[in-house]
Amino acid sequence: MSANVDDPLFLGLDLSTQGLKAVLIDEEGAPVHESAVHFDRDLPSYGTTNGAIRGPGAGEVTSPVCMWLDAYDLIMERMRAAGVDFSRIVGISGDGQQHGSVYWSSTAEELLASLDSTRPLAEQLAPAAFSIQRAPIWQDSSTTRECRELEAAVGGAQALADLTGSRAYERFTGTQIAKIRRTDPEAYRATARVSLVSSFMPSLFLGSIAPIEVSDASGMNLMNVLTCEWDDRLLEAAGGPELRAKIGPEPAPGGAFLGKISPYWVQRWGFNEDCSIAPFTGDNPATVVALSTPGDAILSLGTSTTLLLSIPPAETAPKRFTTSHLLSHPTTSDAHIAMLCYKNGALAREQVRDLHANGHWTRFNELVEARPVGNDGLMGFYFPLPEIIPPNVQGNHFFSTSPSSVASISESEMPEDAHPRAILESQFLSIRSRITAILPPDAPPLQRLVLSGGSSANPVIQQAAADVFGMRVFIAGKEGAAEGGAQLARYAWWREQNGGAGTFEEMRAMDGVGEAQRTRCVAEPKAERERVYAGLVETYRACEDAVVRACAAAAVEA
Repeated sequence: MSANVDDPLFLGLDLSTQGLKAVLIDEEGAPVHESAVHFDRDLPSYGTTNGAIRGPGAGEVTSPVCMWLDAYDLIMERMRAAGVDFSRIVGISGDGQQHGSVYWSSTAEELLASLDSTRPLAEQLAPAAFSIQRAPIWQDSSTTRECRELEAAVGGAQALADLTGSRAYERFTGTQIAKIRRTDPEAYRATARVSLVSSFMPSLFLGSIAPIEVSDASGMNLMNVLTCEWDDRLLEAAGGPELRAKIGPEPAPGGAFLGKISPYWVQRWGFNEDCSIAPFTGDNPATVVALSTPGDAILSLGTSTTLLLSIPPAETAPKRFTTSHLLSHPTTSDAHIAMLCYKNGALAREQVRDLHANGHWTRFNELVEARPVGNDGLMGFYFPLPEIIPPNVQGNHFFSTSPSSVASISESEMPEDAHPRAILESQFLSIRSRITAILPPDAPPLQRLVLSGGSSANPVIQQAAADVFGMRVFIAGKEGAAEGGAQLARYAWWREQNGGAGTFEEMRAMDGVGEAQRTRCVAEPKAERERVYAGLVETYRACEDAVVRACAAAAVEA
C-alpha cells in the first residue's frame, strides 16, 4: 500500500521541449502548487535554443540528457523554497515530450541503485550512465531512410499504420534506434536499455530503469496498437535481435504503481519512504488525462500544435491513417486517442509575430482583428521546420484565392499586415479539414474545443479557434500535461485504495473539483464567420496540395 498520510498530495512532472514543470494536486484533484524550470534561461551553460540543439547533421535535433538531470535538482530546490512538504506526497507520475529517447549504458542500473544523497543527479549519472549523451527529440527529421526501410519491412506505410497506429515518422523512436544502429554501431552496442523521455523520468525516482508506458509506446512504431505488445518484426527491423532486450518488458498500463521511491529522494529531499511511482506517459496523452471529458476535442497550442480526440472502446477497431496517429489510451484498456500533430506550432506563430508584428503579441492581435475573416482571399503557410502534416514540407508559401481559383504569389505580394491572420487560419483550417476523417463513423458531434498550452491564453487566438472550428472554446491551465501526470499518480493511488478497481472517469466524477472549475468558456463561435470557414476548407486543401507539389519538385531539383 502507498503511504497513509493526512492530506496527501500527488506530484506530476512534465518534461517538455523547453522546460520542466511540476504540479501538485490534492486528494480531490485540485492544483495546489506549480513550479517550473526553463532550460534556456535557467540552465544556459548547455547552449540550447528553445530547449534543443540543432545539428551537426542535417535534420538532427537533440537535447542534453545531463540538462534534464540538472533540471530535476533545480525544480526540487524551487519546490522546497516554496515550502512544499515532500513527506505529504504519496504518488508521483508525469509525462515527457513524446518520441524523445534516452540510451542507458551497461552501468546505468548500478549507478541508479547506488545514488549518494549528498550529491546531485548529474554529478553521479552523467556521462557514465548513458551511451549517448544527447537524446534525439521529436523535432529530429534525420531518419527518412530508416522510415522507408521500416515501412518496407511490413508492406508499406498503410500496413505500418494499421499495425502501430502511425506510418513511419522521422521523430519516432523505432527509426531513431535504426539510425543509431546504422551510423554509430559502437554506441548501439554500448546501449543496455532504451527509454523514452517518459520512462527515463520515473527511472530516476525508482533507482532502476522503468518500463515504457503503453500510450507513449504508441509513438515508437514498435508496438502493436491493438494488442499493446511489442511486435517482433518491427523490433528486428529497427534494432536487430538484440533490441527486444534493450527495449525492456512489455509496455506498462496506467493506473498501477511501479514501485516505491528510492532512498536517495527520501534522504536528499525528505520524500515519504512509502511514496509510490506510477508509469509516466507522453505529453499528449497526459493532456487528455488532465482534460478528459467525453465529446471534447483538445487542441494543444504548445511548441507543436496537436489535436487530440478520445475514442472509447468499440467492437470494431478504430481507423488508422497515414496522416494521423492512433495511440493506446493511458488509463482505459481498449480505448484510444486519435491525434493530429504539427511540428510548426508556436515556433511558427512566434516567428510571424517577430517578423511582422514588431515582436509583440498585442500588435499581432491588432493585425489579426484588422483583417477580415478569410483574409481577403489570401492564404499563407509557414513551415520553418520540416512539417509532419503534410509531411516534409518546408518554407513559406503564399496564395491568392477565389471560389474558383488558387494562384501562388510571392512573399512580396503578401501584404505585411496579412501574415498574423494568415498563420492562424492556415494552421486551424488544416486541422478542421482532417477531423471528420479520423472520427469513428458513429461518433456523436463534438461538443467543446478545449485549448491548452501557452497560446491558449491569447483571446484573439481563442476566438479564431471558435470561428474556424464552429465550437465553443474552453481553456484549462497552461500546465495541462503536468496536471495530467499528477492525476495519473492520484488514479493509481485511488485504485489501490479501492482494491485495484474503478475507472478514471469514476474517480473524476467523485472529485471535489467540478468541470466548471477545471475549464471555463472563453469564446463562442460567430455563425457568419463559421460559414466563411466552412466554405474555405476545400480552398485550403487546394492550396496545401500546391505546397506539397512545390516542395516535392524542389526536393527533386536539389
